[in-house]
Amino acid sequence: MRITGIDVIPIDIPLPRDFGGSTYTVLKRSTIITRLATDQGVVSEVWNGDNRDHGPEIVRIIRDELAPLVIGEDPRRIERLWARMHRITERNRDRKLAMEAIACVDTALWDVFGKLCNTSVSVLLGGARTSLPIISIGGYYREGRTLASLAEEMRWLRDEAGMAGCKVKVGGLSPEADAERVAAAREGAGPDFTLVVDANRGWSVPDAIRFARLVEPLNIVWFEEPCHWYDDATMMARVRNATAIPINAGQSEFTAHGVRRLLDAGAVDYVNFDASEAGGITEWRRAAAACSIAGVRIAHHEEPQIALHMLSGIPHGSFVECFADPQRDPVWQQLWVNRPPIVGGVMQVPEAAGFGLQLDEALVQRYRVR
Repeated sequence: MRITGIDVIPIDIPLPRDFGGSTYTVLKRSTIITRLATDQGVVSEVWNGDNRDHGPEIVRIIRDELAPLVIGEDPRRIERLWARMHRITERNRDRKLAMEAIACVDTALWDVFGKLCNTSVSVLLGGARTSLPIISIGGYYREGRTLASLAEEMRWLRDEAGMAGCKVKVGGLSPEADAERVAAAREGAGPDFTLVVDANRGWSVPDAIRFARLVEPLNIVWFEEPCHWYDDATMMARVRNATAIPINAGQSEFTAHGVRRLLDAGAVDYVNFDASEAGGITEWRRAAAACSIAGVRIAHHEEPQIALHMLSGIPHGSFVECFADPQRDPVWQQLWVNRPPIVGGVMQVPEAAGFGLQLDEALVQRYRVR
């Protein structure tokens, strides 16, 4: 059994407005589709990531550097192939882009492996659960937005979109102003709706602690990336020791070693390591194992098409994340044509082989970057 080729398709879909957080802007939805073919006719169908600036460079790395390393090899030997691909990160370069490229090929290998075994990736990873709760990322800053409109968004997510909860963006205003926003979200959502907050590394330690203490009575499940990037592990540990709200981080790491740094610092209660930005399922498994040993739960930064399988495969997985707003993520709404239904805030894990993804080919051809 051999790999015979890799087709890589970058996608860019313009969005109608800016969906940025406290430290960034989002004007388009980007992703990369990877179709890895074998001599037995099995072909992967996966997409990874949302790199809005460097999609063509990631594609170049896959075509020029990674494909020659894996074509002709046995697709079942995933660890062997991952080690071969990882060697491209040893020289001086943008290593995060290299890890994103490796993630695309590695995810495709897991999809092919599942299809060869006629087994879902969730079961390959352990099959701990058959369903998971799902939350939406929302509560974005928007000019002219009122507290009442934020509360209404939470009601819509709960009653119309069927979400179990929402990740509300904070960190772009003062701690007091953002605490008001979170209080409005809680009022609109009701007491049983899961609320988490995400500062996207927007605050200093004193501001993060002040905010945390203001929202502690609101039953916040986690406080994500509270502190500035340059000393985040040490700063998050200080915030964690000063509040009862669990701390979540890890999406900004692109190796399992980076996750170990957070664990060693005592900085986190949840880790949302992103397989699409960090070497794929193979590297994510290493991070998940380290978290299990440390008694830390695993989340995942976006990517519900793969995170549903990964988080359900292990006993310490938590919530799947999506963008329920149709304007924010046309990939979630349109590209994934066989997306499992959401009932009562819960998403069932597909039983199909591999990741079981079917894509809208017309949409792929319309928005592919040529």
